[in-house]
Amino acid sequence: MDTQEILRQQLDRLEHEHHDLDAMIEKMLRDTTVNQIAVQRLKKRKLMIKDHISQIHSKILPDIIA
Repeated sequence: MDTQEILRQQLDRLEHEHHDLDAMIEKMLRDTTVNQIAVQRLKKRKLMIKDHISQIHSKILPDIIA
């Protein structure tokens, strides 16, 4: 397995987790009793995953100065 394939697998896993967290946050916000601390923790985790996704994207498709 080459590096590009490993990065793409990591990217798929992270994008799936990011989507799942988004769904969890929306579900929690619809509930009548909202645990704001839990929501904030999920949002922080989601943001960290988004940053990691961006890093992997930049490794897969590096910026080309034209």
